[in-house]
Amino acid sequence: MTRNSPTRSMSLRRSVLSVPAVNIRALEKTYSLDCDAVIFDLEDSVAPERKAEARENLRAFFAATPAKDQERIIRVNAPASTFGKADMELVLALEPDAVLLPKVDEPQDVLSVSDRLADADAPESLRIWAMIETPRGILNAAAIAEAGRTPGSRLDCFVVGLNDLRKETGVLPQPGRTYLVPWLMQVVLAVRAYGLDAIDSVFNDFRDAEVFDAECAQARAMGFDGKMLIHPAQIEAANRHFAPDASAIAEAEAIIAAFADPETDGLNVINSNGRMIERLHLVQAESLVHKARLIAGRQTAK
Repeated sequence: MTRNSPTRSMSLRRSVLSVPAVNIRALEKTYSLDCDAVIFDLEDSVAPERKAEARENLRAFFAATPAKDQERIIRVNAPASTFGKADMELVLALEPDAVLLPKVDEPQDVLSVSDRLADADAPESLRIWAMIETPRGILNAAAIAEAGRTPGSRLDCFVVGLNDLRKETGVLPQPGRTYLVPWLMQVVLAVRAYGLDAIDSVFNDFRDAEVFDAECAQARAMGFDGKMLIHPAQIEAANRHFAPDASAIAEAEAIIAAFADPETDGLNVINSNGRMIERLHLVQAESLVHKARLIAGRQTAK
């Protein structure tokens, strides 16, 4: 299959809040929150005997609550599991922005769901996110990301799940994530090679704001686009850390202005204030400025 060009999403994904679909109050509260995206979870946070209840909660919530400027993602149980068929039928009925697949181990996990969505004539806007939370998922991250660039794959984003990864590897949950950083960077490298986004794992103790703040800063330095959250109290810090700062915005605007000069027509490399800038930097600059404007627009609309 022919690969698509690696072009990254233009969506804001600084703060991605996970909400148990079994919790009606939490579902209703999401509409008033300032997170960029919401994951409605049917998997780990819902006990087996309450899966059907969670699906009905989500069906009622989508029917009663109009969409706003938040991505809506439904995290399903494994498609091959007891609950997978009903979960995917709900996804097709509700048409969220994306379906989040748990424990993606290999490219076929994504491609089979892509085929299923296509066979059901799901709109192209219904994308796929992949949880990378197993040793095989980490080892195959590049292959999974590459498969995500084939026509029809729908893959947009990786979400790292460190709780399951720690459980399966025995790595202890230590501050700084020293022994996990190489695996996290492997995920970032894979998504950047194939034009996807990457969301860092949850931080479990939402009361420890200081350590969470440090983990957000670390994830931003590693190149992640945002962080998966378990509590609304974490939204502000995630939005702050994963937003472009003023100096980065100014630099991006200068790059855009430099390439807008008619004298640069047809040039792939230009000299701007003594610095050599390639046209690929223009693409990056336009993406950054676009996201900065999205953030500004959301703040104005409050």
